[in-house]
Amino acid sequence: MTDRENIVPFPREPDGLEAVSPAGDAMRARFFEAMRMGEALVFASASPVPAKVLAERLPDGTDVSAVMEELRRLYEKRGVNLVRVGDSWAFRTADDLAFLMSRDAQQLRKLSRAALEVLAIIAYHQPVTRAEIEEIRGVETSKGTLDTLLETEWVRMRGRRRTPGRPVTYGTTDAFLDHFQLEELRDLPGVDELKGAGLLSARMPSNFSMPLPPRDADVLDASEDPLEDIDLEELGLLPPKADED
Repeated sequence: MTDRENIVPFPREPDGLEAVSPAGDAMRARFFEAMRMGEALVFASASPVPAKVLAERLPDGTDVSAVMEELRRLYEKRGVNLVRVGDSWAFRTADDLAFLMSRDAQQLRKLSRAALEVLAIIAYHQPVTRAEIEEIRGVETSKGTLDTLLETEWVRMRGRRRTPGRPVTYGTTDAFLDHFQLEELRDLPGVDELKGAGLLSARMPSNFSMPLPPRDADVLDASEDPLEDIDLEELGLLPPKADED
């Protein structure tokens, strides 16, 4: 086995296909080239790259999941790791070297207790409206608290609830998953983990349960309508259109 093969691992050849056969060599070459392309695309991007984008850029017929999982394995012992963020991929500093990034840590704004409470409610109960957040917290939630969370880009406006007044619904973003090192929303800590961390009372009622967030936060719930241009204008997220003559 050559040094190159020791460095760059490949998945096991399909049954009945010899690694030394021309067909086997061609398959390995295509897979390796797809890995190089996937690596380049993620490395060059300032934000996580969706699997859909990778599928569009990589050669037709590429098993994107297999390619990226092999890349992830290749990088797992290095200073930077390839991580999955929702349905996207990104390079991130290895956890044990995070202390080297102290400058970035200093730039993070410390959230108030109210903002942390609202963030937790949105994470576990999304899609959720401001009124529903206030009902869960038992106190009024200021617009400033929600604005702060929107500015962090950990929270976004998802859509409109199909109820009178059509209130805006809120949910988390891939940036939220990325910051808290979660692959998907279902990786959020459960009740037992929160109790162990002292974030929930150990004397919670026996029937207490927490909702399970959706696996795909980008898909609207059956109770939501998508935000349209007129909604974005009303919310100040889109400049008003000039009146036509």
